[in-house]
Amino acid sequence: MGKVEDNKKKKKNAIVDSAFSLFIQNGINDTSIADIMNKAKLAKGTFYLYFKDKYDVRDYLIRKKAAQIFDKAREALVESQIEEFEDQIIFMADNILNQLDENKTLLKFISKNLSWGIFTHALENMPTESGETAVLFIRQLFADSGRNFRNSEMLMFMIVELVNATAHNVILYKQPVELPELKRELYPMIRQLIHNFEIREE
Repeated sequence: MGKVEDNKKKKKNAIVDSAFSLFIQNGINDTSIADIMNKAKLAKGTFYLYFKDKYDVRDYLIRKKAAQIFDKAREALVESQIEEFEDQIIFMADNILNQLDENKTLLKFISKNLSWGIFTHALENMPTESGETAVLFIRQLFADSGRNFRNSEMLMFMIVELVNATAHNVILYKQPVELPELKRELYPMIRQLIHNFEIREE
């Protein structure tokens, strides 16, 4: 990377880091572009070289954070050497839930601003640290399982929605149960979903 490109990357990272800090502290509505650039110690006009508006930064942050969370889960799965498909999916769900439980501020930010469109854009287009997108990795897990599923994309959508919908209040407010109890009920449901979507030869 040349000096010019390195300088651009540093400026973009400064904007993103400042925005995330202010979004967490004050909320997006009460954070202005001027606030972001003052904190980043950059001229206001520099902002528009990288982003259209503060909501563009928000969407970038969600994509970036989602990719980082997934990449940690992916790395842990690779190291675990788990081979059974259901166990792989549950391992990743468990790792992601634990990450969010350890970083409730991040969960609040993501859950407040996350839309399915932004999330899938992150999974499909935002490379992880490995350079691989989440969708490619998940598709490879399906291929390596040697099993046939009807509409695997729908299956993954339902698993993600199930985990997301049930985990938010449990992690943040411990309602209606605490996380370990949720996991005991959630993981058999994921196994059953996978079972229901599998195409078996008669």
